[in-house]
Amino acid sequence: METKQKTTNFSQSFLRWAGSKRQLIPVLSRYWNDSFERYVEPFVGSACLFFSLSPKKALLSDINLELITTYKEITRDVEAVLKNLKQLKKTEKDYYRIRSIKPETRNPSERAARFIYLNRYCFNGLYRTNSKGEFNVPYCGDSRGAMPPDEMFINASILLKRAQLYTNGYEETLKKVKLGDFVYMDPPYSVSSKRIFNKYDKSIFDKSDIIQIRKWMERFDKKGIKFVVSYAESEEADLLKKGFKCQTANVRRSIAGFINKREPAKEVIISNL
Repeated sequence: METKQKTTNFSQSFLRWAGSKRQLIPVLSRYWNDSFERYVEPFVGSACLFFSLSPKKALLSDINLELITTYKEITRDVEAVLKNLKQLKKTEKDYYRIRSIKPETRNPSERAARFIYLNRYCFNGLYRTNSKGEFNVPYCGDSRGAMPPDEMFINASILLKRAQLYTNGYEETLKKVKLGDFVYMDPPYSVSSKRIFNKYDKSIFDKSDIIQIRKWMERFDKKGIKFVVSYAESEEADLLKKGFKCQTANVRRSIAGFINKREPAKEVIISNL
């Protein structure tokens, strides 16, 4: 397969992701400009803002090993990932067979293809694991469309080559931030609501993490480092936004994970810009 040049029509994420800020891209993108030396995102998830902005340099990280392994392999050999992906059949039986495979038993391109396949056909784009760290989201492929076009993966490969990719906690990434960076933080929700899903893996993001994020915001502000934080309107958001500029944006959030049960909600966008 011949690698194509970047096509702006395909500058979007190839992943579905619970909590994705795809709806907020028109708002969030206004904070970015080309004077920033590097884009930094420590809770990268589907990386929808990164792909939309297409920065020249980036630092992306997430605690999710399978996610970052997939991004690295898309960067290294997108053709091999696509070849393996095309061999996976979209049936419920195949889904559970593929889900049962231990990812570490597969080569890197097979492992990445497995992750993309499960993400596409699982329930509502959730990434959830059990206490053993095993992916356990049920099949929902009958209601999902086809895989994204090859061009989207190829373009993602080109853009991800501009980024340093790490599997680590958010604080390890934030320690690498320097003056001239633009930091976008979209932490998991630590909100006491059954309508907001906040348990994505065997670790849980809680109130103590919100306090730490707030400390990092204050640290960055004192150093002149620019940041944007997005968070569900809540008491936790009130703590994060105190003393900083903020605006609210309307989003539609699924209730209990069901796409056909959506209610309007507000997202708070906090910055020192």
